Amino acid sequence: MKNTRKLFLIGLALVSAALISLRPPIKEGFFEMSKQLEIMNSAFRELNIFYVDPLSPGELMETGITAMLKSLDPYTRYYPESKMEDVRFMSTGEYGGVGLSLNERWDGTFYVVDLKESAPAEKGGIKLGDNLIQIAGSNISHLDMSKIGELIKGTAGTDITLGIQKPSQKEVVNITLTREKIKQPDVPYFGMISDSTGYLILSKFTRTATIEVRKALKQLTDSMGAKQIVFDLRGNGGGLLREAVSIVNLFVPKGQEVVSMRGKTPEWNKSYSTSAKALLPNIPLAILLDERSASASEIVAGTLQDLDRAVIIGQESFGKGLVQQTKKLAYGSRIKITVAKYYTASGRCVQRLHYDDRDDSGDAKISADSTLATYYTRNGRPVIEGRGVIPDIELKPQTQDYVIEGLVKSGIFFDFAVNTAGDIEDSIDMDSFAITDRQWESFLNYAVEQFNDQVLENTDRTFPYEPLSKKLILDLETAMNEDGLIGDDSVDNSELISNLKTLIKPNLEVDLTTHEDDIRQVLGKEFVFHVENTSGVFKFELPKDQVALEAISTLESGNYLQILAGNTND
Repeated sequence: MKNTRKLFLIGLALVSAALISLRPPIKEGFFEMSKQLEIMNSAFRELNIFYVDPLSPGELMETGITAMLKSLDPYTRYYPESKMEDVRFMSTGEYGGVGLSLNERWDGTFYVVDLKESAPAEKGGIKLGDNLIQIAGSNISHLDMSKIGELIKGTAGTDITLGIQKPSQKEVVNITLTREKIKQPDVPYFGMISDSTGYLILSKFTRTATIEVRKALKQLTDSMGAKQIVFDLRGNGGGLLREAVSIVNLFVPKGQEVVSMRGKTPEWNKSYSTSAKALLPNIPLAILLDERSASASEIVAGTLQDLDRAVIIGQESFGKGLVQQTKKLAYGSRIKITVAKYYTASGRCVQRLHYDDRDDSGDAKISADSTLATYYTRNGRPVIEGRGVIPDIELKPQTQDYVIEGLVKSGIFFDFAVNTAGDIEDSIDMDSFAITDRQWESFLNYAVEQFNDQVLENTDRTFPYEPLSKKLILDLETAMNEDGLIGDDSVDNSELISNLKTLIKPNLEVDLTTHEDDIRQVLGKEFVFHVENTSGVFKFELPKDQVALEAISTLESGNYLQILAGNTND
């Protein structure tokens, strides 16, 4: 009996020691989490009971969760049950709707800026430029764009009535449409951009991305005679990781590691490799990137660069090397959490910003160049971490002058195309199309009429652009006032400031004439869009796209081989 009691006491001591040894990493962590949850729960309860004004518990909780996640990174997000359609759209590219996109004019009206071909809105007679006045009989002037979008979207097969007002008409016509499942294509365009070079653009990585890319590649190579491929990932912010791996597999043989992940927990330490026979393992390939190419785009571009399988052309990509997973929460809500960092085939992570290390302003820091590790491609070319994907051929982005940019944002080109729709041909020959002198003169008169002094004084419309130097002059005036350099008779510099303001005051007619060539190009693009839709815009723009032209030259001259081999003169 004594022996039994002794053994029991020894065993109890061993168990107690084991529990004590486990306590710091486990029990203390759970206690702290439970403590904070209890504090939050009690604060939430007291607010709802005692706050002087009525509160919505759902909205208050969403605000609290959103604020908490904002302190982490921009990609960790909470989705209440009402936003589940957004979650599905991210992975599928599908939503229930009528196939139209809206914008808001300066006067607060909402108008149609895009229509999906053969979708309910187009089939129902809605045209570009039509104003949306009502939804289900209720005026929408007091709503914001996101709320209007929520009202238009819905379950496929259900009806919705839209109150539409045609341009220059007062009557509002009710059009009842049946919602359908709308799928935005992952590959909005593909085609030949020279006699031997094919082109395709991938806008996002949803569940159908690989299927659409494979289909486009087969048509380009089998039916159109493409001997080289330009693969455009500019503006592509990413999507599903598995689609990125599968797309790399179209160009890389089976068994090659594409990307690995490392997270806080072992379950997220994973590696993904190609698993099938490559579709085009040897075709010359150029990838186009810009500063908005991110995440899955960087996996594709970074790994193909690491393997010396493609030449990268354009600008430095965004630098998002973080992986998210969506987790189910209570009552149909979900949370998308950053769970790991990813590493391309060479072992580098492209993540640029460090959200766990912020400056005094709260902005995430970027690592100094001297701290970045260098990795090497299959042929020994150096590539660095922490800077996105740096192109093999880096080109400056094509930027718009502030005059052109302001005019585009004002909607003047779109409105002119809508108002002169009768003067646009039913089809456009891309090889010869150009804005005529008559159309140019008509646009000049229209623009001056829309932005004349009387309109600007009597409406909420503002002048479409202002020079960058305007703010500097206003800041200078403020500083000189504070320094006593204006207003004092002995040192009054008011005339100097007045002269500077006069110097930079915009003159619309002069500015339009000065920028005539660029404005004709933008106006031509708008006309093409109204007649030939998105595919027509690609055909119109690509022959003048400097990055695409550089890609064609690099592939067709064979220069890409020297770049990939590391034999450059730099």
